[in-house]
Amino acid sequence: MKEYYQNENGKLYCCDNIEYLKTVEENSFDLTVTSPPYDNLRDYKGYSWDFETLAKELYRTTKEGGVVVWVVGDATINGSETGSSFKQALYFMECGFNLHDTMIYEKSSFSNPSNNRYHQTFEYMFVFSKNIPKIFNAIKDRKNTYRNSGKATRKKDGSMDKIGERIYYGEKGMRFNVWRYPTGKGISTKDAMAYNHPAIFPEDLARDHIVSWSNENDLVFDPFMGSGTTAKMAERSNRRWIGCEISKEYCEITKSRLETERTQLKMSFV
Repeated sequence: MKEYYQNENGKLYCCDNIEYLKTVEENSFDLTVTSPPYDNLRDYKGYSWDFETLAKELYRTTKEGGVVVWVVGDATINGSETGSSFKQALYFMECGFNLHDTMIYEKSSFSNPSNNRYHQTFEYMFVFSKNIPKIFNAIKDRKNTYRNSGKATRKKDGSMDKIGERIYYGEKGMRFNVWRYPTGKGISTKDAMAYNHPAIFPEDLARDHIVSWSNENDLVFDPFMGSGTTAKMAERSNRRWIGCEISKEYCEITKSRLETERTQLKMSFV
């Protein structure tokens, strides 16, 4: 299969993702980071996709100990949220994945106001693993409230054991699994061309998952490359990458963003 675009770090294929995955050997990808179209909430050039076959192919092509990060939400139709996110999570588990973590991507603002429910400001980030994740580089940027506390356990009768040896936790602790990002035009990314895609996710979100679940030179995959955020942040994080995108127009966005990024990087060393 011919690449639409490539550089020394990665390859972009302009094709159906399942068509591509069927050419890939088992146990190829260290990490997948993606956000699929869901519930026809956006018109992605009229293309459709086969979720169940894709989930099976992702399991087959993910390495043992590899991870798939699936960022997804639910539309509200006829007064009810669809629940598609949960259905997809359960199907990934049927395919053999562990549901390693159910994380939340919290947005700084909402797109559409609600009149009879609280404003929707989050999506799920399901972290699926093929057996136990082989890599976890914890991001530690949360200020610790209790930096020097004791260790105690609760007895069966509800009383507490005496506080034992005091432990120093450090100034910064590991994040919780709710990640909040500022969103909006000019905020999710500074790349103006990216907003020609209808639904981008923040560059920081992609980067944070890439550095959490992979190491340098690992191979990161995105079956819905869209505007190219996963590829761009994989390159910034010194990972290799492969992406699929069925829309030629969106492939051009990815190509342009990556070439612009490389040009700016070269200029910074001049």
